[in-house]
Order: sequence, then C-alpha cells, then structure tokens
Amino acid sequence: MKSGPTVVDLFSGCGGLSWGLEKNGFRIATGVDNWDIALKTFEENHRHAQAVSADLATLDGTGVAELLELSPGTLDVVVGGPPCQGFSSAGQRRRGDARNSLVGAFARFVAHLRPAVFVFENVEGFLTAEGGSRVVELLDPLVAAGYRIHLRKINAANFGVPQHRKRVIAIGALGWDPQYPEPTHSAYGAPGARLAGSHLPPTPTLGEALASLPPASKDGPGEPEDHYAARLRGLDLKRAQALRPGQTMRDLPEAYWHDSYRRRAFRRVKDGTPTERRGGAPAGLRRLRSDAPSKAITGAARNECIHPTEDRSLTVRECARLQTFPDDFTFFGTSSARMRLIGNAVPPVLATKIAEAVQDSLRSATVAAEPGALLSFVPTLSSGLSPALDRVARLVRTRFPDPTQRSFQPSLWV
Repeated sequence: MKSGPTVVDLFSGCGGLSWGLEKNGFRIATGVDNWDIALKTFEENHRHAQAVSADLATLDGTGVAELLELSPGTLDVVVGGPPCQGFSSAGQRRRGDARNSLVGAFARFVAHLRPAVFVFENVEGFLTAEGGSRVVELLDPLVAAGYRIHLRKINAANFGVPQHRKRVIAIGALGWDPQYPEPTHSAYGAPGARLAGSHLPPTPTLGEALASLPPASKDGPGEPEDHYAARLRGLDLKRAQALRPGQTMRDLPEAYWHDSYRRRAFRRVKDGTPTERRGGAPAGLRRLRSDAPSKAITGAARNECIHPTEDRSLTVRECARLQTFPDDFTFFGTSSARMRLIGNAVPPVLATKIAEAVQDSLRSATVAAEPGALLSFVPTLSSGLSPALDRVARLVRTRFPDPTQRSFQPSLWV
C-alpha cells in the first residue's frame, strides 16, 4: 500500500494533531517531545511512528535535521504546538518565560527543514504575548524562507468539537498558497462563535458528547478506562450542590470560596490596578451545562469543572471525550499527568479538519515559487478588537503588508 505524505510532529505531546492527520492518510514518521509520559502515550497510539526524546530548546535547525536523519527539502509536513504555558490565559503569564522562545525555535526548524507544508498551533494568548513579538518571532523566519501563510484564531466548537476552545492555527506552504479549514458547525455561548455561520449544523453539546458513557464508577480503572470519579465530601460537596448549570464560584457565598480563588479574585485590587481595568474575578469552580458545548478542557478541568447533572467532578475519560479522543485512546501516567496530556492536546476532530485542508493543499500545489507572504491574519472571532489586539494587528500589518494590496481590516484580513 502506498504511504501518504510524511509528517514530523514537533512538541508532539500525546499526539492529538498526529491522530487526525493519520486518520486522513498521512504517515506519521516521528513524534518529538521531552516528556517521557507524553512519548509513551504517543508511541502507544501511533504504532507506526517513532517516538524521539529531545529537548528542542537545545537544538538548532541543523541539530533537528540530524536528530531526525532528514535532509532539508525531503519532508512533506511539519506540525507542532510549542509549549504555551508561558502565555496561557489559564495561568499567570510570565514575561520572558523560556518556553515562549520555543515559538521562534519551531519557526527556525521549519525554515531549515523546508517541508512542503507546516501547521502551527497555540493558545489565543500567543497573539498578544509581549506586545505581539511572538507573532513576529514566528512569522519572520518563515516568510523569509518563502512560506505563504494563513494565521487565524479559531474556536474548535466551529469545527465539531463539543467545547469552546479558542486557539491560533497557522498553516503555511512553501512557495504556493495553502488552503485553510472552513468552519463546519455553528456554536453559541462564546464571543464570536456564532459569526462562523448560523446556517451550519450546530456543534454537539456536552450532553450529546457524553450520552453514550455508562455511569462513572467510584474507583479506577473504570469502564471505559479512566471513567471513574471519587464522590465529593464536606465543603466540596456543598459547593457542588449549590451550583446550578452554568454558574461559577463567583455565584457562591463567599464562605464557600476556595482560598486560592479568594486570592485571585482580589489580586488585581492588591496590585493597585485601576478600578476600570480590573475586570471580573476568575470563574474558578463551575458547573457545566448539558445543553451547550463545554468550556475549554484544560489540564485543570477535573478540579474546576462539575458534572452538569451529578455532584462530582468530570472523569478523565469524560474530559477526553470532550476533547474528541476515541475511547480506545490510551493515556499513561497519574490522573493529573493524563489530564495534562488531554488538556494540552489538539482535539482530534479539529485535527481531522486541518488534515483535510492540508491534504487538499498538497493535491493542488503548484510548481511556481511565489515569494513568502502573510496571506491572511484573523486575530479575533469577534466584530471588534481589544486595545492589545488592535496594537498587534497594526504591528502585523506594517511588518507583513497584504500581498494583494487589498484594504486591511484589523479584525478580518482575508
């Protein structure tokens, strides 16, 4: 049987993005990561791929080529999602975090390996991190190397994932214009989600995604594997019982607040942030709704999300379902390690939509080598821009002029 286009997955994690590509006929050659549990999980679920342990922060382009035993220009696709915790909105942002620099490393690796296509994925906070410098750090080497790129923020719910999960996806092709996945579903409950097209079929709800699971057991391993949850007790149980679907810890009496939530709720006040810039308290604990897509599943989802109809946390398998992993996808490590693998992954259903666009791009690739360019830039799903995003949009417009000389709209440059 003829093998499909060859893929190398850098910063692979457990391999959610690779899973979607593989299901669409791509051949996953290698997954590279420096976390042994992630590599073990990747290897278990991608039996024909090689799992390579390496700290990519210590390598340059030549080092990566030698590691993978590849000559520049011989690879079809490179994909990757460099660690995002340095600018994730789920935690405290750290200016100058060393993990942020891995964005530039990914760009340099791609520029050196020169695959026909690359795919980059990251959190939405990537756009405004350090005033947009990380966007420039990604684009500069790639445009200079001849890649023609679409960079857009998307919501996974608009691609059939039962979860509001905003991410930044960049797709670039070497010397020709790649395709970008089009939304397949309408969604409600997050800013901009409905703008993708109300004519599209609705994305599955949380209730629909979990409907076929049996009752969760109290002890592991559960059936299917990882479908178990210890019952809540004491104040934890009282908090859960007091929350109605859609409510968060800010709806609870202050006596029920976690100490960590209390500190975060008043952190900006203590820091002296002006009243008009403080914003609201973080959501903290929340009870999810059955009749809507889930909130974003992160590595902390088991601690922060209450089941919509039962007074318990979500199970690891429920979180994997909401991330669209099949029930036979095996995760290794402790329950917290498994949640980190799941929360960091690209949802496989979203990955299949990306794979279809890349596959169509490769089929329609032209031989003419056009100069590198930023073909489209969509920094928001909403109709307006925050001041921070507006500054980034203008920075990008100045540095990477629209190659077609069309008028520029900061919120939608396509």
